[in-house]
Amino acid sequence: MEPLLEIRNLKIQFDTFEGVSQVLEGIYLTLGKRDTLGLVGETGCGKSITAKAILRLLPIPPARIVSGEILFEGEDLLKKSEEEMKKIRGRRIAMVFQDPMTFLNPLFTIEEQLVDVILAHAKVDGRNAQGERPDRKRTVEKAIDLLREVKIPQPEIRIKSYPHEFSGGMRQRVLIAMALSSSPQILIADEPTTALDVTIQAQILHLIRDLVQTHGHSVLLISHDLGVVARVCSRIAVMYAGNIVESCSTARLFRRPLHPYTKGLLNSILTFSKREREAQAIQGMIPNLISPPPGCRFHPRCLEAMGVCEKEEPHLQEIEEGHWVSCHLYAKCKE
Repeated sequence: MEPLLEIRNLKIQFDTFEGVSQVLEGIYLTLGKRDTLGLVGETGCGKSITAKAILRLLPIPPARIVSGEILFEGEDLLKKSEEEMKKIRGRRIAMVFQDPMTFLNPLFTIEEQLVDVILAHAKVDGRNAQGERPDRKRTVEKAIDLLREVKIPQPEIRIKSYPHEFSGGMRQRVLIAMALSSSPQILIADEPTTALDVTIQAQILHLIRDLVQTHGHSVLLISHDLGVVARVCSRIAVMYAGNIVESCSTARLFRRPLHPYTKGLLNSILTFSKREREAQAIQGMIPNLISPPPGCRFHPRCLEAMGVCEKEEPHLQEIEEGHWVSCHLYAKCKE
């Protein structure tokens, strides 16, 4: 699979009053063309930091990119100027954030906000270089088409509404429409179903899956819920305390998880086949990234920890074709 986006050895730190927080500790990720990758992990593991790093949206300072590369079509985004990033951010790589009410201005109608986004992308793209006034009527028609595409009923009428007149699910659809307005190659969805009820979650996930099949977008879906990403993604990368601990196809991850953390996540999910027993929670808490434990960051919570886990940091290695794991349990398998 030819990589469209590739993250290599990305290390990010945050300077805080308590000390230096080691937020990302050398992660590797690959997203191919028409690929759907789910990035899963507990709150605070670095999922959203990874997404914002791709778009160069991290506040610097306090954030510091210590090392690594973020390659988009072979070019390192970390070396690009802000002017160059404006031509990529939102146009070629777009992001859907998790709280639509925060990112929609309550003082303006959906039409005003969606049209502004479309016109802003057109300006950056240079399509108005001759100084011609953009055709607002055609832009409004495009905005209506986008709302129709994300399954908002009566888009000609609803486009005149204000954000507070939409439900949470409908507001999320508006954000997806904004992200799609420039036909991006990559769509990053950061917890797009958070705070939505189960029925609306299913509708949003079905919508994302349909958009991938129809337009061929590559999708990076960020979630803390394995069940959510399983419905959309062909591959999953599991993240823990700033590290990628396991990465493989979705089917293989559910059929044969290898990392103890991944096993713990799956055992914590209640299913009909497990309804006669209680969900098994992972004991302990995620570590403080200002002073993380030595060796493997998961070893204080791991039921299979060995002596080497407390001393040496494991590295991501390919145990089987397409199945990558960062765990000392499988070091001998590689040898």
